[in-house]
Amino acid sequence: MVRAAASRVAGNSSNSGRRFLAGLALVAVFSGVAGCAPAPVAEDRRAAGGEAAAGRQPTAAVDIGLDNLNAVLWVQTAVEYRANSRQAYALAARVLDEALADRGWTAFLGQTGRYEDLPPAIILDIDETVLDNSYYEARLVLDNAVYSSDTWDTWVLQEAATAIPGAAELIDLAAGMGVAVFFVTNRREHLEDATRTNLGALGIALDESTDTVLMRGENPEWESSDKTPRWATVAATHRILMMFGDSMGDFTAAAEGTVAERRAFAEAHRDYWGSKWITLANPTYGSFIGAVLDDDFSLSVEQQNERKRQALDPKR
Repeated sequence: MVRAAASRVAGNSSNSGRRFLAGLALVAVFSGVAGCAPAPVAEDRRAAGGEAAAGRQPTAAVDIGLDNLNAVLWVQTAVEYRANSRQAYALAARVLDEALADRGWTAFLGQTGRYEDLPPAIILDIDETVLDNSYYEARLVLDNAVYSSDTWDTWVLQEAATAIPGAAELIDLAAGMGVAVFFVTNRREHLEDATRTNLGALGIALDESTDTVLMRGENPEWESSDKTPRWATVAATHRILMMFGDSMGDFTAAAEGTVAERRAFAEAHRDYWGSKWITLANPTYGSFIGAVLDDDFSLSVEQQNERKRQALDPKR
């Protein structure tokens, strides 16, 4: 019954098929770790130093919108983007059976003790993992603007985000297999009602018997952008089979660091990608920008762009 359910969403899988999909998924992983993006960081800029960056408006001579034009255009128009997202969730559907069967399997690096008999769960980030906010990014491009908490809140309260391709189907599959679905997001707690309504409008059912949408700042221990305390809350009652996200900070607190440090961590955990950790491609923002900027979001837009240019390698 479980295998049949997985095949309805993802099709029958052979070992060679798994290797092929895993290889494709790694493309998405490393595009997320080392991709291209705009000025302030969004889920990360919404969580960390982005407020400072948002206050440093570009001069009239700087067309800040061009910085993210191709990235937003790709997300909104490219069939390759939609295929990449469906591919990531199809891979997850194929792996879910294996994760359920192996009682020693956990995706959370901090899960220890006797978790083998705990009920299973998956954890998903929300923005650019389940909900597509490229419309907000498009507004910034067209308005030649940078992120601010006010414009972000206005967007979220419209409850107009659409579903990332493949996300709703995977969530429905997991719930049908008896796997609890948790959402851990760095959206602030005052946006929880709008977030829940937006998810529900897209057919993403939430478990009303427990809190499965864990917002930043929902309680004092969750004030930090580091999601570890919220992951640990889930891990106290569930065995975490998979984690889904579009930024390295959706899998580990080691997301902060230099480009070299992040690459070393990703390589050291290569067996997690495409099995326990499923990443969605997001070229519009992410923690990789902080790595290039040394997490100094007080830099002006011009200074940030110069740091980005310096980080490019033309091989000449």
